[in-house]
Amino acid sequence: MKISQRAQAITPFLAMEFGKRAAELEAAGHSVIRLNLGEPDFGAPPAVRAELQRIAADTAMPYTGALGLPALREAIAGFYQQAHGLSLNPERVVVTAGASAALLLLTAALVDPDDEVLVGDPSYPCNRQFLSGFGAQVRLVPTDARSRFQLDLAAVQRHWSARTRGLMIATPSNPTGTSVAPNELAAICDWARQHGAWRIVDEIYLNLSDTDAATGHTAPTILAADPGACVINSFSKYFGMTGWRLGWAVVPDELVPVMERLAQNYYICASTPAQMAALACFTPESIAVCEARKREFGERRTLVLQGLADIGLHVPVAPDGAFYVYIDISATGLDAMQFCERALQEAHVALTPGYDFGKCGGARHVRLSYAASREDLQEGMARLAGFVKALGSPPKPGT
Repeated sequence: MKISQRAQAITPFLAMEFGKRAAELEAAGHSVIRLNLGEPDFGAPPAVRAELQRIAADTAMPYTGALGLPALREAIAGFYQQAHGLSLNPERVVVTAGASAALLLLTAALVDPDDEVLVGDPSYPCNRQFLSGFGAQVRLVPTDARSRFQLDLAAVQRHWSARTRGLMIATPSNPTGTSVAPNELAAICDWARQHGAWRIVDEIYLNLSDTDAATGHTAPTILAADPGACVINSFSKYFGMTGWRLGWAVVPDELVPVMERLAQNYYICASTPAQMAALACFTPESIAVCEARKREFGERRTLVLQGLADIGLHVPVAPDGAFYVYIDISATGLDAMQFCERALQEAHVALTPGYDFGKCGGARHVRLSYAASREDLQEGMARLAGFVKALGSPPKPGT
């Protein structure tokens, strides 16, 4: 059987690969601390789970429209008003089968073969795989701790070419948990708009960004500064609904019918019961639950950062959102793959090598997800401390 070049070009998603190896160890009777995946341990808010149980008794679960349940599109638009003070036309909201499906539709709608697209390095690997799958020439723009591992306007301008047709930015970012400052992001998008390029902004972790002490609000959505941007979001992270596979996109008016045609042909619609139950996400009760969980993530971050400092593992930039820490492990004498493989086999702690996220610094960085329980995080820190000590030359704190 001849396998397509597209399929052959896709590399394994290492976060999932290490999850598979962790499952094998667990099946062999070992206790594994899983810090490799961005999967909140809380699950969906109680009201959402209760709503799913209620509607499960109804056997009529027909397809919804390809753009999603009108009531859910309205509820998502209302969430932007509540969380960001942004008035949004629900007609611009496209409900999708997870944020991955939102990216699938947007990539299909915007990318032609050989279009150049700028993406920061490091960044979430599946985003660039979608782009490449539709023929884009993904130009990875190196970043480092000085720019908080994020694109800035100067980097975009340096790497822009006559072939650049778009850019993709995630803020807060996976794998680093760092954000682009709102003014900087607006300037980047304005530059791209002036040069006739589209902008996809991944805001999956936006509502898990730190609250500004002066304003009392989280970072604003890019839609406030750039209404023509295409935004991706999800129920997976803030609402804790990873396995429900439900997300959304907000797109300019002219893209709505395009997205509808593509969704009709690619997957018909998002899950009907998931959409119906997700309406319960936007009640005051559920929002209060999610905000409490967000505060808990902040406390878990403090626990992890202190634990890593005590071990002597360096975090070049402290995260300000999401639930990831990007650790520089170069002082251990191991590269990222060696570190993760040995940490899993010897300490039974699953992490993700930086190789997953790009070419720039991937060999010396490891991603840790603190979406796990406090108990698991404490045990994980203890195991990592023993593992690093056993290497024979533990790094000095802060190196």
